[in-house]
Amino acid sequence: MDRLTAIRVFTQVVDSGSFAKAADRLGLSSSAASRQIADLETHLQARLLNRTTRRVSVTESGRAFYERAVQLLADLEEAEREASRAAAVPRGTIRLTAAITLGVRHLAPLISAFLARHPGVAFDVSLSDRIVDLVEEGFDLAVRVGSVRTESLAARKLGETRLLVCASPDYLAAHGTPQVPEDLERHNCFTYEYVSPRDHWRFRDASGRERAVRVKGNLHSNNGELHAEAAAGGIGIALEPDLILVPYVREGRLVPLLGEYLSPPLPIYAVYPSRKHLSAKVRVFIDFLVERLGDSWRSAA
Repeated sequence: MDRLTAIRVFTQVVDSGSFAKAADRLGLSSSAASRQIADLETHLQARLLNRTTRRVSVTESGRAFYERAVQLLADLEEAEREASRAAAVPRGTIRLTAAITLGVRHLAPLISAFLARHPGVAFDVSLSDRIVDLVEEGFDLAVRVGSVRTESLAARKLGETRLLVCASPDYLAAHGTPQVPEDLERHNCFTYEYVSPRDHWRFRDASGRERAVRVKGNLHSNNGELHAEAAAGGIGIALEPDLILVPYVREGRLVPLLGEYLSPPLPIYAVYPSRKHLSAKVRVFIDFLVERLGDSWRSAA
C-alpha cells in the first residue's frame, strides 16, 4: 500500500462525501479508491468511514485522522513548493494572535503592508490580552511580550518594551507624587488580570535589588489600554508597557513615575509552535516583521 496515496484518497472522500467523486478527482477508478481506504483501515486497525449504499460518513477515529491528514498534506505541499523555489511566493492563511493594543497600534499597519507585498497570503487575526495556547487553539503565530516559558514553542526576538508607572498631572496634583515604590501602597493603583500575583508590583533599585510592593485600587481589568485611559482621566496609577503608555506621555496626559526604579526591558517575540514545521508563509512574515521593525521596538522608556 502507498500510504501517501491512501491518505490523499481518504481526505478526498471526506471532502466530497463520495468514493466516486474522490476517485474522479484523483484519476482513479471507484474500486481502486475503495481498496486504498480498506488497506489504510487495515494498516491503522481502525474504521475510518461508515459506508452504506447511499452515503459515506466519517467515524470519530476517522475525523481525528482526517484533521491530522489534512495538515500533513498541507505541510508536504508547502515543502514541495519550497524545494522547487516556489516558497519565495508565500501562500495561504496565517492564523495570528497578539495582545489587543499591540495588534491594533503596531501590527495592523504591518499586516496591511505585508498583504500588499504578498497578495497570495490571508490573515485570520485574534486579539486577546490572555496567553493563548497556540497548539490547542490552532494558531500559526503569536506576537508576545515577555519570556517564552515552554520548550514546545520556538521564538524569534522582534524588539523590547519596558513597564512604566504613570499617572496624570491632575492625579499627582491632588494626591502627591510617589518618590519610592513603597509610596504606591497609599495610592489608587490599577491591577491587571494576566499577571500573578496581580496585586504585587516589582521594581529594581540602582543596586539591582528587587523591591516588591503590594498595591490596591478601584480598577481591575484585562486590558492595558483601558488602564492608560483611566489613568489619563485622573483617577489612579497604571503600570503598563511603554508601547501603550509612551503616546500618552508625549501628549502630556500622563507623567512617568519612579524612573530610578525601572525593571529590565521585556522582550517582544514572534512565537510559533515548532521550528521544525515552520511554514514558508509564517517564516516570510516573521522576516518581514524583523525587517520593518528594526530598532523601532527598542524600549522608549
